Amino acid sequence: MRLVALAACLFALETLAIAPAFAQTPSETGGPIVSQAERDAIAARVRGGASCAGCDLFQIDMSYQVVSGHDFSGSRIRQSNFSVAIADRTNFRGANLSLANLFGVRATSANFTDANLQGATLVGGYFSGARFDGALLAGANLSGAELAGARGLTQAQLNEACGDATTQLPPGLTVPLCG
Repeated sequence: MRLVALAACLFALETLAIAPAFAQTPSETGGPIVSQAERDAIAARVRGGASCAGCDLFQIDMSYQVVSGHDFSGSRIRQSNFSVAIADRTNFRGANLSLANLFGVRATSANFTDANLQGATLVGGYFSGARFDGALLAGANLSGAELAGARGLTQAQLNEACGDATTQLPPGLTVPLCG
C-alpha cells in the first residue's frame, strides 16, 4: 500500500513538472537571469576579496575563506557553503542565505539583519556581536552555535529554529531541541 501511495505522489510531482527547490534558477524565482559564466566570474572576484552587494552567489563555495568586512547585502547566497569561513563584520543584511551551510563560521559582529536563514546550518558557528534583527530562522539548525553575544534575536525567531544543549543564547532566550 505504501509503495502505491509513493508511486502516486511521484507521478503527481512529475505531472505537475515541479522542480525541487534546490534546482531553482533566478528566472524561476523572479530574479535576474545570470549566465553560469557570469556567476563563475562573480564568484572568482568574491573569492579574490571583492565585496558583492546584490549579487547572485547561488551555491558559491566560500568554505575556509576569509570574507571579513565584505558587503553581501541583498545578495542571493542560497545553498552556499561558508563552513569554517571567517566573516567578521561582514554585511549580510537582507541577503538570502536559505539552506546555506555556515558550519563553524566565525561571524563576529556580522550583520544578518533581515537576512533569510531559513533551513540554514549554523552548527558550531561563533556569532558574538552579530545582529539578527528581523532575520528569518525557520528550520535553521543552531546546534552548538555561540549566540550569547548576538543582538536582535527574539524568542519568536528562535521558536522557528532548533538547537541543542550546547547552543549558547542571550539571557532569557531558549531554542527547541533539534529532533
